[in-house]
Amino acid sequence: MKKLIDKIFDSCRFYFDDIVEIRRDIHMYPETEFNVHRTADIVAKQLETLEFRVKTGIGKTGVVGDLEIPGATKRIALRADMDALPMQELGDAPYKSKIDGKAHMCGHDAHTAMLIGAAKVISQLKSELKTNVRFIFQPSEEKFPGGAPAMIKDGVLNGVDQIYGLHVWPLLESGQFAICPGPAFGQPDVFDIEIKGKGGHAAFPHLTTDPIIVGSQFVSMLQSITSRNVDGLESVVISVTQFHGGTADNVIPQTVRLSGTVRTLKKEVQVKVRKRIEEVLIGATSAHGATYSFSYQEGYPVTYNHEQCVTKALTMAKTLVGGGDVNHPYSPILGGEDFGYYSQKIPACFIFLGAGNKTKGIVNMCHDPRFDIDEECMIYGMAAHASLALN
Repeated sequence: MKKLIDKIFDSCRFYFDDIVEIRRDIHMYPETEFNVHRTADIVAKQLETLEFRVKTGIGKTGVVGDLEIPGATKRIALRADMDALPMQELGDAPYKSKIDGKAHMCGHDAHTAMLIGAAKVISQLKSELKTNVRFIFQPSEEKFPGGAPAMIKDGVLNGVDQIYGLHVWPLLESGQFAICPGPAFGQPDVFDIEIKGKGGHAAFPHLTTDPIIVGSQFVSMLQSITSRNVDGLESVVISVTQFHGGTADNVIPQTVRLSGTVRTLKKEVQVKVRKRIEEVLIGATSAHGATYSFSYQEGYPVTYNHEQCVTKALTMAKTLVGGGDVNHPYSPILGGEDFGYYSQKIPACFIFLGAGNKTKGIVNMCHDPRFDIDEECMIYGMAAHASLALN
């Protein structure tokens, strides 16, 4: 009798051309945030052909499909995100985005297509299933506060024992996997600061309180937080990404605005860094007689991979591609991912799927305007989802 793994791969290859077509269609007509109506309609229609119990409008525009197995007492959830980015695609693929200013430069089109493919594979092999399966298609992963909280509020995790997600990763070659034990994605916080001084003529700076000087010193002082206030073995990034001030070359402005991001993997580190940023800001402004306003917004929670789910994911990956193509333990990423909301609630694992191909020139990272994937990776993505459900 043919092994289950061979049946899974045979089925994935059987559906591959259809899934490529779906992925390219979604890629050409990207939708952002919660406005994923066309994409959600594609998903719902595909799931309905499989005779799943399908719900639409979950978390505003999400889609959920349930495959129920008589006598099963456990339920596994598989999640894909559907939204694109508000950016211009600069590649020249024949399936390039047709919507100006919107593009699937993070691979969510592939995530959606792969989970549709996995649903087809699992449905075909459902006689092998011992657990119920929930297929979660989520909007608005890219835009804070994310689509996951709305999905959770609408009950998407009710009755679910474990949840898994995949993300295409061009830094790995197609046919490879990477799994982080514990934290996989960081918490991406943002801060916004206004420094208020006293403006005046640029030829008479001694009569002003120059907020540009204060802001420049503050930015330089910030870097001492990571080097002198946080254990060197901890992961933390503080980046000032905007600095705005002034309207003329002969006028010292009244105010400047700064904003940026803080990335951490541990709550205690995040709390300490947040506190130190304001303490440094107090020091810089008080030294010059300036004042400030400071706002700090916590981003998505850390995406945490739970031990029992990591063990299952490792078994899956090694069975599919062999241990040599499984990167474990893989280093955490300080990007943000709203899958973290799910991992706060139930055991979870978020897996990186190799999508690069140096021979084909597919090397650009997610969010790059020339990002693309080696579509062959979708065979492994479908197989991964199916294997997690079927085993």
